[in-house]
Amino acid sequence: MQYLFIILTFFLNSGDHIEQGDMAWGQIGHRTTGYVAQEYLSDKAASEVQRVLGNETLAQVSIWMDEVRADGAYDHMAPWHYVTIPTGETYESVEKAEGGDIIWAIRKVVRELKEGGLTPKQEAENLKILVHLVGDLHQPLHVGNGKDRGGNDVRLEWFYEPSNLHRVWDSEIIDDKQLSFTELSMFINHATSEEVREWQSTTVLDWAYESQALLEQVYQLPEDMNLGYEYSYRNWDTVQRRLLKAGVRLAGLINEIYG
Repeated sequence: MQYLFIILTFFLNSGDHIEQGDMAWGQIGHRTTGYVAQEYLSDKAASEVQRVLGNETLAQVSIWMDEVRADGAYDHMAPWHYVTIPTGETYESVEKAEGGDIIWAIRKVVRELKEGGLTPKQEAENLKILVHLVGDLHQPLHVGNGKDRGGNDVRLEWFYEPSNLHRVWDSEIIDDKQLSFTELSMFINHATSEEVREWQSTTVLDWAYESQALLEQVYQLPEDMNLGYEYSYRNWDTVQRRLLKAGVRLAGLINEIYG
């Protein structure tokens, strides 16, 4: 038993056991987006969300898509977490991934939720997928350049500990602040009425291009590839802004579906 524990510990601490990059924002980031979205739901949409999810909130279900990775029945959703748009390309011009991508998947579940006729299980799963993927799309590295698997192959150190660029953006910048998702939501949720209207008037494709445009900033790395306070300081405002926009826009979609 002790031998098995040692082996398991080795793999869990290995940089190659699981690519966290496919789990955008980590748990705190995703729950923050869900929590913010809940605040911008219309009364009718909030009632419908409660009907669909029961006692669960948008924050609670925001990480469902990551949790079901352990279930082979959901393997087909693996490519839905990201999209590859190389520099200088557009979504319209690139070859589409087999099995779909994040833009395709968001459009799919929105269409199905609007059309109705789903079983209670299908409706709940579609809503959970929507909550997660809107968050994913606002993490810049989920719009990959096609060179390094969305930053997963960019090996570096985060405060002198082995990491990769995607993991830094998924969770390490956020976790370093030592905030709960409710605290982080409270700190960032100061959108004006004009911002809410503007952000909710944009399309899923617009959100992807926003993330793509941020990649130049994301890849501004020091020569020694050791990230810490300076990198966090330069990017923290962007992280907060993306989480807030994701929450506001998620609410806009849900209001459109159920309102």
